[in-house]
Amino acid sequence: MGRQSKPIAGVIGLGIIGSRVVSALRRNGYQVWLHNRTPRPEPNFLSSPAEVAEAARHIQIFVSDGPALLSVVKNLAPALTPEHVVMNHATISPHETREAAEIIASRHAHFLDAPFTGSRDAAAQGELVYYIGGDPAVLAKVLPLLQASSKQILEIGEIGQASIVKIATNLMAASAVEALAEAHALLERNDIDLRKLSLALQSNVCRSPLVDMKTPVMITGDFEPRFSLKHMFKDVQLALGLAAEKEIELPAASAFAGAAMAGIQQGWGDSDFSVVSRFYGFPGQGHALPDAPPDAPSPQPAAAKPNPTRGWGLFRGRK
Repeated sequence: MGRQSKPIAGVIGLGIIGSRVVSALRRNGYQVWLHNRTPRPEPNFLSSPAEVAEAARHIQIFVSDGPALLSVVKNLAPALTPEHVVMNHATISPHETREAAEIIASRHAHFLDAPFTGSRDAAAQGELVYYIGGDPAVLAKVLPLLQASSKQILEIGEIGQASIVKIATNLMAASAVEALAEAHALLERNDIDLRKLSLALQSNVCRSPLVDMKTPVMITGDFEPRFSLKHMFKDVQLALGLAAEKEIELPAASAFAGAAMAGIQQGWGDSDFSVVSRFYGFPGQGHALPDAPPDAPSPQPAAAKPNPTRGWGLFRGRK
């Protein structure tokens, strides 16, 4: 008897991450059926989420926000059966996550709250980390599928709790990048080579993989999106909303949200979220670093320096 073939996979949402997850699944022998709001010239591309559900029992969803997820789930619902497992990978509020789960459950299908960490390059290498909220027995059904695009899968707890963990980690990333941009500004205004900060951090507890990743792109002005400013702004807004419900003050989140809004007003929403460094207009932007990653894209020239306070007052209670 021949070996049992791998399950057919469905993927909805072919953006920066979803498209690379599709490639990882195909490398691992999966037949993948696809849908995206904007049609793509891809093999097995279908015209609706419902058609994906008819073709595949295990479905991964990579859309931009909660309303987009709920729209997809409502479209999927008529085609769902008890054999289906639907995984949401978008960073959305726990309330929207639970609403999506209820829609899926009403069709006796299964749902996993499954946001991820890892940007464009991690997705391309099949090294995402999934945070899972939901029934461990349901996770067991789709574990090989998730392993095809990940290096680690962390069980967090109930549906909705994984979403909160992801929002918290993105809040930390946003605040760290804003702090890095501010640290660079201090050096630049005091005529210190910005690369000296990287040297100092090699023996400092503040060093992190995120700092190592973002330092060269911020200095060179290469803001090709690994994770866009508009999406990070959305995630920090989710953190602020959750904090307001629990009467928690998040000053670092508020500061980044103000900077991000100002950047989006400048037209930078589709750029990497490290683009907030452009508010400081480093003279070195646009020049390659000797120790830049060998596969880094060619740097883009920096734009004219805008007013760094424009728009921030909206989040600080002043004009």
